[in-house]
Amino acid sequence: MSHPPVAPGRPDSRALRLLWRVDAAWRLGRRPVALFLLHRLRLALGLPQRALARAHPPRGRFLPGVAPAAPDLPPGEAARLLRAAAALPERPDWHGPFNPAADALGLDLFGPGDVRPVWEASRFADLLVLVQAARLDPAGPHLAQAEARLAAWCAANPPFFGPAWACGQEAALRALALALALSLLQAEAPPASRALLERCARRIAATPAYAAAQDNNHAISEAAGAYACALLLRRDSAGHARRLARRVARLVAPDGGFAQVSAGYARLALDVLAVAEVLRQRHGAPAFPAPLPARAAALAAWLHQVTAAEDGSTPAMGVEDGSAFADLGLHGPQDARGSVERAARLFAGLGGDLPEEAGCAWLGLAVPAGRLARPARWRASGSQGWRSAGASAVLRGGRLRFRPAQADLLHLTLRDGPRAVLRDGGTGAYNPPAAWWWGALAGAAAHNAVVFDGTEPMPRAGRFLLARWPRVEDLPDGAWRRDAAGRVHARQVAVAGRVWTVTDRLSGRFRQAVLHWRLPAGPWRLTGEAATDGLVTIRVIAEQPPLLDLVQGWESPGYGRIAPCPLLRVTVAGGISRMTTIIALP
Repeated sequence: MSHPPVAPGRPDSRALRLLWRVDAAWRLGRRPVALFLLHRLRLALGLPQRALARAHPPRGRFLPGVAPAAPDLPPGEAARLLRAAAALPERPDWHGPFNPAADALGLDLFGPGDVRPVWEASRFADLLVLVQAARLDPAGPHLAQAEARLAAWCAANPPFFGPAWACGQEAALRALALALALSLLQAEAPPASRALLERCARRIAATPAYAAAQDNNHAISEAAGAYACALLLRRDSAGHARRLARRVARLVAPDGGFAQVSAGYARLALDVLAVAEVLRQRHGAPAFPAPLPARAAALAAWLHQVTAAEDGSTPAMGVEDGSAFADLGLHGPQDARGSVERAARLFAGLGGDLPEEAGCAWLGLAVPAGRLARPARWRASGSQGWRSAGASAVLRGGRLRFRPAQADLLHLTLRDGPRAVLRDGGTGAYNPPAAWWWGALAGAAAHNAVVFDGTEPMPRAGRFLLARWPRVEDLPDGAWRRDAAGRVHARQVAVAGRVWTVTDRLSGRFRQAVLHWRLPAGPWRLTGEAATDGLVTIRVIAEQPPLLDLVQGWESPGYGRIAPCPLLRVTVAGGISRMTTIIALP
């Protein structure tokens, strides 16, 4: 299988790289840059290293000796969960290609391979499954297996060495999962669990400026993890609650828009906040300060808008890593309905699309009388959407307050029910095995938008950092962007029944503009000014007849994977100011 010779989008020279990093720092703003510099200064002074002086691995009992009876579950859920427990690997791969004996703060997280799957193995999802299974089958081996697995993990991952301790967010997610497991067992933390939580709290506290500087899930997860540790260790949790509320106030807009315009990362933030609220209620702690409850409810409503009611799938917006944190209903990373249902009940007193959701039953969350709405038109910070006759569209727009992760501005996703008709390429991997993945999935040509003269509107200044952000503003029925070269792309969306019309207006100096529409697999063919697979017809009109090509594109069907997909490429010459795409759904 061939692939395009796409460069990873990095500067061609050290001088350009420095220039683009300065540009990116200016756009990020003083707060995140100052926090990051503070983090680097603390590292240079050895402060985090001293805070994480060697500590013995926790030993002793982690869990209570008996499990309470299970709650009433929807039909078939108990058997499904017991099958999942039986299918767990005897010992997960907790280290991958990384050295478990290396100092965590000095570990190279990219040279040996991709650390993301390694981190997932240490988020204690298997612990939660075993604890649930122990409640369903008290006479079985599940509670003993959970105890043994915790002991084995601690022995294999001594604090603060190896990849499991390299990131404060991972320590926070681990602490939240352990605290939730103890809550499911209706037990206080035994001595070994308290010791593990204390070490997680130390790891979170060692690098606070780094988490805050990211302006993403790190900030929320680490504040929530510190809060959970304080609750279970019977320390003062009020300061951590206030910090978490401040982080949510900064990163989640009143309309539910999240700093990371990504359904996957919005789900992770929502899952973290839901677990924190469950723990708060169980321990009888005061309510979280405003605006946390209201912002969490708004975030749940946003995720509900972009989640397909039929199967829980979400559009591949921005980047995500396939997380399904604290997934008590075992929905997996492809189905966000359980996350919406849990958060909606906790923060909004409403339900989503799964009134019989098993995860909510485990938490004793009653089915509410009302459900979240699905309006025909909605708008949030960073995105807006339309809904008509069973189809839905999401446009990536809005003024850039936080750094974009991909060159996806004005990207449009169109879904007919759960089927993505116009789709995004997805994430691929944060440390892909081949450099060309960056351009194939993250570059401007990898999204359903216009590329001028084959150039990237935002050069890559680092692995997770883009420079020269365009100016982006919303329109009543769409959005527009202007790049650093003064070229403008304005996109408007209209729908009548099952026919969608996308109007792209172009201005500025350019020799050629290329519009990309990434398509689902199928027998696509060209017929004049249109492309069709026999069901969907996509027709493109311009002031002069455009050149249409069906070529091979690329998409990531899941984290760490890439596969070919059909791509409709529409090319127009400079001087063309308007293209209209009409999508007729069956």
